Amino acid sequence: MRTRKLLYLSLITAIGIGLQIVENFIPVNFVMPGAKLGLANISNLVTLVVFGFKNALIVSILRTIVGTLGSGAVTGFFYSFSGAISSTIAMWIMYKNFNKYFSLIGVSIVGALFHNMAQVLVASIMINNWLIFTYLPFMMLTSLFTGCFIGLSSNYISKHLNKIIGKERLYE
Repeated sequence: MRTRKLLYLSLITAIGIGLQIVENFIPVNFVMPGAKLGLANISNLVTLVVFGFKNALIVSILRTIVGTLGSGAVTGFFYSFSGAISSTIAMWIMYKNFNKYFSLIGVSIVGALFHNMAQVLVASIMINNWLIFTYLPFMMLTSLFTGCFIGLSSNYISKHLNKIIGKERLYE
């Protein structure tokens, strides 16, 4: 792995970790209990667009592990990890196969939907109650707005990061 690429990936991961920790202090429970903006997922989507799937998966894994250790919410790791991995995979499929039809906003919304589905699945397993899936439609409605915001932000950041990096290909 080249030094410059490693530097950019390390910075994106660190920013994602910082956003994940900061987001834990933002009170957005007035919208819906447990709802979050998903700011740390910007790092996943930007990495996916600029550096490819493999690197995005690595950033997702590192971000969730270190971010959980930094926030101290160990039980939240299972929710965060499952959501990050499933959303990264879903966004990769959308970006790779349907980027002619969907912008990064659409890709991000699909990622947010899969993130919520994975989290509700993990919650239902942890509390051993499948009725928690009745909460999913409300979470999915929220993910439309958060996914839109994350997609807009990632689109802006990706364009400017590509300009900074230049025409040099730092892809897999």
